[in-house]
Amino acid sequence: MKSYKFIISGKVQGVYYRKSIADNANRAKLSGYIKNLPDGKVEAVVTCHEKRVNDFITILKSGSPTSKVTDIKQSSLGSLHTNGFEVR
Repeated sequence: MKSYKFIISGKVQGVYYRKSIADNANRAKLSGYIKNLPDGKVEAVVTCHEKRVNDFITILKSGSPTSKVTDIKQSSLGSLHTNGFEVR
């Protein structure tokens, strides 16, 4: 398993985006976290097998009913998160 970090841009703050992502990630049994950034973007980290990364990206793109994702940047991380998915 590996950890991946995503920076999500668009209308992603104040629209229940983080809660929607956390709910869907927990349903998919993924571990990690999601948090707002001061610049209006959102950071998400997930620990999963490489074959499940696209599942998480689909969750990020779907967001909440009132969110609008315009860009997702992905990078790899060294630390692993294994205690469920949380909003920070």
